[in-house]
Amino acid sequence: MKFKFSLTYLLLTIFIFLIEVLIATKLEHIFFVRAYLGDVIVVMLLYTFVKTFVRINDEKLILGILIFSCIVEFAQYFTVAEKLGFRPGSLMYIVIGNSFSWIDILCYVAGCLLLFLWVKFNTGKSKQSIPG
Repeated sequence: MKFKFSLTYLLLTIFIFLIEVLIATKLEHIFFVRAYLGDVIVVMLLYTFVKTFVRINDEKLILGILIFSCIVEFAQYFTVAEKLGFRPGSLMYIVIGNSFSWIDILCYVAGCLLLFLWVKFNTGKSKQSIPG
């Protein structure tokens, strides 16, 4: 892993973040989008954010994001946000979350699987285009 700023990943991060904000503020009435799609997309947001600043093995990063997401989800089971003193509605309370769900973990897995497939597909394409 080494530091390397990427404007492309920064722009992707901003774009995905804006989609997440849109889902949370304007599409919250569409259950599937709010309950599931946001959780699938959030792992992609984490991926592009990390790739903005460092070059890192994609498979390790994706696995790390999945583990991190599961840790945050299990922290919700143990009401960590409340135990840390964050008030309902505060930014950290929202970031950490307050309700554990196995379905959320499945959404994180789905998002990481989509990332993995995207990386593999794009890596394969770039290797094919290299002459010789």
